[in-house]
Parts: sequence; C-alpha cells; structure tokens
Amino acid sequence: MNVAAKETIMKKFILWDNDGVLVDTEYWYFKSTQLALSELGVDLSKSRYLQIMAEGKSSWDLARESGISSKDLQSKKADRDLYYQEHLFNQAIEIPGVIEALERFSKTHRMAIVTTSKRNHFEVIHRNTDIVSYMDFVLAREDYVLSKPNPEPYLLGLSRFGADASDCIVIEDSQRGLRSAIAAGIDCAVVHHDFTQSHDFTGAKYQLSSVSALAGILED
Repeated sequence: MNVAAKETIMKKFILWDNDGVLVDTEYWYFKSTQLALSELGVDLSKSRYLQIMAEGKSSWDLARESGISSKDLQSKKADRDLYYQEHLFNQAIEIPGVIEALERFSKTHRMAIVTTSKRNHFEVIHRNTDIVSYMDFVLAREDYVLSKPNPEPYLLGLSRFGADASDCIVIEDSQRGLRSAIAAGIDCAVVHHDFTQSHDFTGAKYQLSSVSALAGILED
C-alpha cells in the first residue's frame, strides 16, 4: 500500500528506524523470544507478540505474571539474546532496494539510525552490510533512557543533528515507532510489511509499500 502524496516535500534530515525498515529482523527476534519464553512454560503466540509490540510493552511481562522470578527471567533473556544472535548470523536479513535508496538519499540528505536494538545486536546485524556507512550516527537502546513510544529517542536524534523537527522525517514500521515520532513533533513515513500489518498507523504523514517508495515524496 502506498498512500504518499503526489507532491514532493523538502526535508534535510532522515531518521531511520532499523529493524523492519533497513533490515528484515523482526521475525527472528520474535522467534527467539518465543523460544526463550517457552522454556519457562510461557506460550507466546505471534498475534499476542504483535499486540504487545504495538503497545510498546514487554513480552516478558507474561512470564512475570506467571510468577517467574526476576533471576530466572534475566537468565532466560540472556538465552534469548544468544538465540537471536544465532539467527542473525545464519539468516538472510537484507531488504531489496534499501541500499539503492540510501545511496540516493545520502547525496541530498543527512541521515542517522534511531533503533531500539541493543548495541551488540545492532553490530551483529550490520557486520556484513554497508548501511551504517551512509549514516552520520547511530542511536541504539543504550543511548537513551526511555524507549519508543516515548519521544526521547527521536528528540535525541534531532539534538545530535542540531535540527528542527520540521526539517526532518522519520521512517518507521511500527505503531510504537510512529507514536515516538509524532510525540517528538516529526513527520513520519511508515513502511508496511506483514509483521506489523495489524498496527494502527493513524497519524502517519505517509504510508509506503517499501523504502524505495520514499523517493516519490522526498525532493532530491
């Protein structure tokens, strides 16, 4: 689905989400979390996970509600991280058209990544990609206190650029990411994919079928 306006807009800065926008990692994070929770006797369906993700909550709350101790949770989270890294090393996560889009926009815009990924996961994800080379900087989960849907991550991105919100556009794929951008006062273009098809994207400035479609709304 592509609901972009016909006229193009002038922006100087692009803040990119990472997972689901620049790389296809969302499914593997879900599978890793699902496996780790199953080992604690907690069932996490895909539909429940998508609902939790859209609300900006934690799947681990399901384990807490089952009476599982904080110590056991921390141990199992570490296992989840290992499962996820294994998937990242062994699964294809490239999204067609992303590198071409970054190459194009790098000539006309300054760009950065604002992600909820942990720094070590991010580095594994991009160990064999050229994506980071197009960016001025990367903000990972350790770089801010409050995560999306709080506006802090994107406000920090604006601050790092020394930019006004009106000169920037955020590229997201999730409801909580969109809420973060809106709360920060930044226009947001949402890229649709199967893993977030149930999310509420009310308030998105643009809704796109792919990253490549962004070329239709941003002026060179």
